[in-house]
Amino acid sequence: MDEGGISGGRLRIDLGAIAANYRLIAGRVAPAEAGAVVKANAYGLGAVEVTRALRDAGCRLFFVAHLGEALALRPALPADLRLIVLNGLPPGAEALCAEAHVIPVLNSPEQARRWAEAARKTGRRLPAALQFDSGMGRLGMAAEDLAPLAADALFLSAVDLVMVMSHLACADTPEHPANRAQLARFEAAAALFPGIPRALANSGGAFLPAGFHADIVRAGIALYGGAPNRDGPNPMQPVVGLEARVIQIRTIAAGGAVGYGHSHVCERESRIATIGVGYADGLPRSLGNRGAAWHAGERLPIVGRVSMDSITIDVTALAPGRIGAGDWVELIGPHQPIDALADDADTISYEMLTSLGARYDRSYVDAATCNRGDTI
Repeated sequence: MDEGGISGGRLRIDLGAIAANYRLIAGRVAPAEAGAVVKANAYGLGAVEVTRALRDAGCRLFFVAHLGEALALRPALPADLRLIVLNGLPPGAEALCAEAHVIPVLNSPEQARRWAEAARKTGRRLPAALQFDSGMGRLGMAAEDLAPLAADALFLSAVDLVMVMSHLACADTPEHPANRAQLARFEAAAALFPGIPRALANSGGAFLPAGFHADIVRAGIALYGGAPNRDGPNPMQPVVGLEARVIQIRTIAAGGAVGYGHSHVCERESRIATIGVGYADGLPRSLGNRGAAWHAGERLPIVGRVSMDSITIDVTALAPGRIGAGDWVELIGPHQPIDALADDADTISYEMLTSLGARYDRSYVDAATCNRGDTI
């Protein structure tokens, strides 16, 4: 059997590039600590594998969205590494969280009250992070909730605050005025909790001026090769390579239609290749008639609609014999970075990565120490 197994596509994940991206961010934000966001199965790339690579690169602080993610990941982490749940806890999950030595983010007075009660029941102070809403209008304490909490001696005696945090809404647009406005509101709120480490910046925030870095930076999409902001070239190393196998090539006469709804009609006689991936594999329907694959240095436009298990591409630009059934085309790689594919799909790299399906043949490589394609 040829390289790539029996699936319609193969996904290569470069753990060495993830580690290098972490080190770049950690060096940029020092002396602030760089933590890693590994929620959503490390943005779809494998939380256990990615977390181990980040651990070996020096990361000691990890963030997930839900307690279930934390409970699945906790056994893979040494006990001295901190694991924080960004969405906080649903009612009744406090004891489970405390037993697992997982740190919740407290986003509301109700979450804070329940966590303090859990601490008193266990007979020990329990660690937590406290989130403020500094202007995103999403998770976090409202401004009017902060002063009463800061003055609540019972809460402070029960809960060991390890971090106060907020989240930037527009960090990927460095000159957006909301960034400075949020920083000012965050600093005012953090002043109510003196001496507690502060965290505001995400991936985009890591590339804002040092005043945004505070004590802790939460790196997410940049670790996985996505551009941290909209300005200039992407400084991060690419992490993901995605290829799809050609199933069949057909010659379609001028005027012939391709795919569901006949949304593409060939203006000339065309050679149309069908590749074995589709929206069930995370390639959205919005790529139909606008995205592309690459082969032998040629851009091969997607024609017709994206189907559940297949996509049709126009390979007429390639000389006959340059591509055939069983060959591979690039969907994410040197010719088409993840952000470029996301732009064609009218979405963002976050959604592209987290949508990549389970049917690909996956391989983990470290391009710094082995040849690409070697499984580690």
